[in-house]
Amino acid sequence: MPDEEGHPALEEIRLGPVLSALADPHRRRVVRVLAAEPEGTARTCSSFGLPVSKATLTHHFRVLREAGLIRQVSRGNSRMAGLRRAELEELFPGLLAIVAAEPEA
Repeated sequence: MPDEEGHPALEEIRLGPVLSALADPHRRRVVRVLAAEPEGTARTCSSFGLPVSKATLTHHFRVLREAGLIRQVSRGNSRMAGLRRAELEELFPGLLAIVAAEPEA
């Protein structure tokens, strides 16, 4: 069962929702950027510079969170997003490397 913030536990993360979340180029960009950052890096949602409305940005991050790709933490009036790198590598070895290797569109 997801926690109170909507993060699935490790045993709840499934390949289908992960791949579905990664099907969108904006969400892949978020994962690619976080994968290039040092382990433990967390960034605000707006720092990714996605060319979408605030509501759409919120939707993209919700999809990533609910699929288990990111963990979000509230910091005042914003949320910080970090990649669940170790957990994803354990479940789907090499997946993050494939996403990180995709050239920027």
